[in-house]
Amino acid sequence: MNKIGNFFHTVFVKAVWQTFCVEWIWKTFCVAWVWKTFCVAWVYQAFWKDLIVKKLHYDTWKGWVYLFPALVLIAVFTVWPIINTLRIAFIDGYSSMVEASGHKYTFSDVGIQNFVDVVKNDMYFGVALKNTLLLCVLTVPLSTAIALLIAVCLNSIKPLQKLLQTIFFLPYVTNSLAIGMVFAVMFEIVGIGTPLVRTVGIMNSLLGLFGIEPINWIGQGSTYETKLIVMVIYIVWNALPFKILVLLGGLQGINKQYYDAAKIDGASRSRIFFRVTVPLLSPMIAYVVITGFIGGFKEYTSVVGIFGDKMGPPADWYSMQTMVGLIYAALENDTAGRASASALILFCIIFVVTMINLHVSKKKTHY
Repeated sequence: MNKIGNFFHTVFVKAVWQTFCVEWIWKTFCVAWVWKTFCVAWVYQAFWKDLIVKKLHYDTWKGWVYLFPALVLIAVFTVWPIINTLRIAFIDGYSSMVEASGHKYTFSDVGIQNFVDVVKNDMYFGVALKNTLLLCVLTVPLSTAIALLIAVCLNSIKPLQKLLQTIFFLPYVTNSLAIGMVFAVMFEIVGIGTPLVRTVGIMNSLLGLFGIEPINWIGQGSTYETKLIVMVIYIVWNALPFKILVLLGGLQGINKQYYDAAKIDGASRSRIFFRVTVPLLSPMIAYVVITGFIGGFKEYTSVVGIFGDKMGPPADWYSMQTMVGLIYAALENDTAGRASASALILFCIIFVVTMINLHVSKKKTHY
């Protein structure tokens, strides 16, 4: 009976599934239907003949000609990589080396095993997700609040405003890896436990002025909390220039009549700040918060600049792993399927957080 059952099962799988579902539905029905319905009917008839040929005038054609080089670059370096990432993420066991050898992946290889491997089998997925979320939650509100205070102070200073704007903007145009290496030296401590050869960084030297013993911030044997503090300080400092520039531009666009009316009513400076400045600046604040979360979820160069490509001190490698670092690690191991799945997971997280921020900002933003 088992042989008969196995025989019918094999016949059903090969004859029905392979021939009917894969060959006919996928290749004949789906491909032919999509080609005839979308490519022929819509692209040619609706888009090309009805829109391009009939409705667009000569002046519009000139604009499309000017845009064509940029559109080609966007299609090649942005659109196609996104499509290819989606394709690779849903191919079980995808390997770029295997595909380069001439192997063709078929519909039978489609699945969600790459996502299962990332979530369940990747030992660093939980670490990367926790680090990424912590860095976003800690750095975005803190950097936004500090940038707002600095922008308000800069807006009230007239003689040296341009010079100070340039000074505050310098970190934004400086290489992130170079800044990270500088921070690593500032927080570095060498020879801990052997005072005769111990060398402390600038931060420990400053703490020593207050009688505080040197702290092992990022070296071997350092705690997770100290490494996280250093990362938060660096990311906040590195994120300030852009946010200061945006908020300062918003402050300079606020009509001075609002402040004059508040002063006539006898409002204090703190009340003017919270009742006039912050509400009128809320569109810019919402913008820097949303872009801050998007940038925070993509943190990678800051960690590499401080801890190196192992994203952690010796004997504690990958302790500061992030989601983007997880993607690069998968690519280095020739597991592009996992890398693509991780990229899609990160995209979904960023998309959800951005939608939440947009929903909240609609209620809190005053235009």
